[in-house]
Amino acid sequence: MSVMPVTESTAVPVRMTGRQKLVLTLLLGAQFMIAVDFSILNVALPVVGEGLGFPLGHLQWIATSFALAAAGFTLLFGRIADLFGRKRLFIGGMALLGLASALGGLATSPEVLIVARVLQGLATAAVTPAGLALLTTAFREGPLRERALGLNGALMSAGFTAGAVLGGLLTDLLSWRWAFLVNVPVAAVVVALAPSVITDSKIVCRHRLDIPGAVAVTGGLLALVYGLTRAGEAGWSDPVALAGLVAGLVLLVGFWFLEQRAAAPLVPVRIMRRRSVVWGNVAGLVAFATETSLVFLITLYLQEILDYSPLATGLAFGVLGAGTVVGGTLGGRVVGRIGSRGAILAGGVAQAVATGSLVALGSGGGWIWLVLVATFAGGVGNMLMIVGFMVTATSGLPDSEQGLATGLATMTQQVGITLGIPVMSALVAARAGGADGGSVLPGVTTAVAVNAGIVLVGAVLAWRLLGRTRPHQDESRHSRV
Repeated sequence: MSVMPVTESTAVPVRMTGRQKLVLTLLLGAQFMIAVDFSILNVALPVVGEGLGFPLGHLQWIATSFALAAAGFTLLFGRIADLFGRKRLFIGGMALLGLASALGGLATSPEVLIVARVLQGLATAAVTPAGLALLTTAFREGPLRERALGLNGALMSAGFTAGAVLGGLLTDLLSWRWAFLVNVPVAAVVVALAPSVITDSKIVCRHRLDIPGAVAVTGGLLALVYGLTRAGEAGWSDPVALAGLVAGLVLLVGFWFLEQRAAAPLVPVRIMRRRSVVWGNVAGLVAFATETSLVFLITLYLQEILDYSPLATGLAFGVLGAGTVVGGTLGGRVVGRIGSRGAILAGGVAQAVATGSLVALGSGGGWIWLVLVATFAGGVGNMLMIVGFMVTATSGLPDSEQGLATGLATMTQQVGITLGIPVMSALVAARAGGADGGSVLPGVTTAVAVNAGIVLVGAVLAWRLLGRTRPHQDESRHSRV
């Protein structure tokens, strides 16, 4: 655990200052915007494809190009933030996001739109770890950081849901172009306010960037995410998908060995050996992979079985968004009372039970009530798990390595989001046998059962292997957040 400076009192403050509230509002607003941006085009993809002449088989690249850039470069940008300044990278990333969104909104060809999505992904890879590092260094370990991370997680998850709803509304009422253009004024406000509101950590870079490590990890993540995406599209036996997965794993294993020998490693091996970092990120991987893939499964159920429209589907997920907001709001208090590993276990069990109940789904319209109740309860549990993951994965490290820690956490989030859907899609396809829409239901319920099992096993393993709660969390149990 890092040594905290002692001022007039050794007590951890439990109330935010006015400046901390302002910093929190700005950073959370940026993270919310990033989350909205990730999902805002999902329900509009067919309309976008029709408007720009995308071939149906290439439509998924609107989402895939964003995911590749966001997942592939996030760890690299997290370390760059540590070495050269988080505030600078955060502001630059937000400016790039605004420009890329304007380019996407004005695109007149598929090629221009793909370039815009890649630039949006790169901006996300820069803004997310830099913003999280600024957040964790603005609040000392303890109740205030736990509360800030809880609110951050709640707004990010709510942003994914709000993106689906907003995308449907903008597309139906105005144009799909507004799914891009709505980002521009928000980015401009953040870029204008950030220089005077955010205070950066004083970090002096005495090292050169680990170029071999950066190439290996970025190439490995790009290949892995591409392989996962290709597998979801063409099947797990597809040679290109398998080649991408193998290449990604080889490069990531090579990255491990490179870091052991590097004079100034991108990710010091001692950090990758910390239980809090390893098992905290495992819990995060499980949380993001299962919840995002559950959204995919419920989307299939609502549209293929209950015949909901894309907009109605997005509105139904508003209940899930409400659950994540509640979970994120309570997350800091739960961590303060039972510790981060306790929050991971409690959240995982709640999510697993809620998800498991969806095995009972039938083909009648009345089952929507089970969907709404289960997704709300599962959203609360999922967010408790995510808050526990973020607190665990960023605790006990000095401020100089918070960009690295949040970069790892962001990478975990992006890979989890990408990993879950192809796996669950393969389960649905295998069980449904590729027949008519009515046979989708057995595939969905089978995948739901597997999803619930993965959550439960992942949460129990993380709880068991994380060990005892950290001292600052024990102290915070007696404090009010």
